[in-house]
Amino acid sequence: MDTLDIVIVLITIWTIPWKIYGVWTAVKLDHKRWFVALLILNTFSILELIYIFYILKKTGAEVKADFKAGWIALKGGLKKKEETPSVESGL
Repeated sequence: MDTLDIVIVLITIWTIPWKIYGVWTAVKLDHKRWFVALLILNTFSILELIYIFYILKKTGAEVKADFKAGWIALKGGLKKKEETPSVESGL
C-alpha cells in the first residue's frame, strides 16, 4: 500500500461518519435543502461540520452522545439479526 492509498483510506474513514450524521440530522429535522446539499456535495466533511456545529449549533458533547447512541443501536440491531434463527424452506 503506497502513501496515496493510505491517504484515501484515512479520508474515507474521516468522511463517512460525518456524512451519515449530517444527512441523518438533516432528515430528522426536515431540512430538505441541507439534505440534498450534504448528500450530493463531497467536501471532505467541511460542509457537514459547518451544518452540524454552526447551523445547528451542536456541541461536541451532543455529537458524541448522538454517535454513541447510534453505535449502541447499530450493535443492538446486529445482535438481534444474529439471534434470529433462520427458517429453512421445506418445499
